[in-house]
Order: sequence, then C-alpha cells, then structure tokens
Amino acid sequence: MIKLVACDLDGTLFNSQVAISEENAAAIRAAQDSGIEFLVATGRAPKQSRTVIRDYGLQTGFININGALVYDEHDTLQVKHVLQKQKASAVAQILRKYDIYFEIVTADHIYSEDISKRVFNLANSLITLNPGVSFKEAVAISGGSNAMLSMTLVDSFEQLFTDPKIEIMKIIAFDSRSYATLDKVKEEIRQLGDLAVTSSAATNIEINDIHAQKGAALLDYAKKKGIKRDEVAAIGDNLNDISMIRDAGVGVAMGNAVPKIKEAAQIETKTNNEDGVGYILRKFIKDNAKK
Repeated sequence: MIKLVACDLDGTLFNSQVAISEENAAAIRAAQDSGIEFLVATGRAPKQSRTVIRDYGLQTGFININGALVYDEHDTLQVKHVLQKQKASAVAQILRKYDIYFEIVTADHIYSEDISKRVFNLANSLITLNPGVSFKEAVAISGGSNAMLSMTLVDSFEQLFTDPKIEIMKIIAFDSRSYATLDKVKEEIRQLGDLAVTSSAATNIEINDIHAQKGAALLDYAKKKGIKRDEVAAIGDNLNDISMIRDAGVGVAMGNAVPKIKEAAQIETKTNNEDGVGYILRKFIKDNAKK
C-alpha cells in the first residue's frame, strides 16, 4: 500500500507549458482524499514552489531545494541541511573560473548578479526539458511572474558568503555551451568533498550539502510520519530525482524521463504532457483499495 508520494515538479508534474493540468490536479486531490500524502519534490525555493502549487488550489508538503528543506502540508519545517559558506565560496570560485553563470539559493530568496542571464539560461533549460517549446516561448515563460518570484539582484555574491544571518541552501549553475565542460566542472566540484552535485536538466548543475538530497529527505520525512519505505513512492524525470527514485519503495519514471531514471525506476508512467502523474496516482488509489 502506498501512503506517501513524492513528485518532482519540472518535467514531471509540470507539462511543457510549465503548468499543472486539470487531470493532474484532480488526481492529487483524489489521492489525498484516499489517504495518500503528497509531497512536491523540487529544486525550487519554498516561497517560489508554494505559490505555484497554491495557485492551483492544492495544499501539499514540500521537499525544497533538492532536500535542503522539507515542510509538511501545514508549512511546518521538518528537515534542514545548510550548505557551508566555505564550501559555497569554493564552488563559486570554480564556476567563475569557467565563466559559468550561477545563482545562490536561500530559504527565502534566489540571488542573481545578472537578471538577463537568468532569463536566458532558464529559457535554455526549459527548451532542453521540452524540445517542442520555441526559444521565444521559453523566454516568455522564464520571464513570467512565477519564474522570477523571489529573485533578488545583488552586486556581488561575496556579501552573501560573509553575512552570518544568511544560510545558503544551494548553488545552481547554468551553461549551454558544452556538456563536456559541465561534466568537467561537476567533477572538480565533487573533489571539494561532502557535496551533492546533481542536475535537473542537461544544461545545469545543482550543488547542495551532501545530506540535502531528495531521497534522503524523503525517507527522513517518512520516518517522522511513521511510514515504511515500501509504502513510499517517488515520481521523477531527471538526474536530481535519482536518489528518491532509488530510495523509495516504488520508483516511478516519467515517460519523458532520461534513460538513467528509467533504469533506476521499478515502473514507468506516461509523459508530463500526457498527465503521467495523474495516471500513476489513480493506479495507486485503485491498488490501495484492493488491500
């Protein structure tokens, strides 16, 4: 029996228009009504993701910033893993060496040194996740109100590294020039030690504390709720979902998932443009009713 479902956002719950379909929203409500708890698992910050989900009239818990923060459905913080300032500064030095645009993510803000580069790089990531979207459409979506929510422009990230009041949860970097370059950068960052280095698209790198991973966060939350591992399911499409796909009792790959996610998952659902989340949730509801 499935009692808890963690679901990725971009490329999973979101379709190619970065929207939640009526069927997916209805299936989430049906799952909750049947007793299944639903968590949105995303690299996004709390305010950004919460606003997006609540716009659809949904009340869920969240695994935010790849597991750095976990909230229940009442917005109560359950788990927190901070990225140490010394490590964050070292990561920033590596990214600057390769002239790669990056952002600093805290619980409440996303900090950028160049807003235009943010829109450009988000648009490229959106196209990578949804090949049918044109660059013009991607720029319009990336520059929209939800995409820019919580964005804060700063002159230099150095002020964040030295401010004791600021807790850094994640660094996210974007580069569409060469996958080989990103692979090289990932390896150099990993050599710093005690860091989780993942990607939510082929054109980005996400850096968290080693304990801030979707899979570990999901199981920590399940333990707090008294839910067994085999009663937990996780749905995802890209590499920053792989820890929760592997750690959950039931790992579900989207039909549009990258090959490594499909290899790690036990089952596959439909694509994000075919209401794949809604499809598998209704299957869980039906299977639970038989037990």
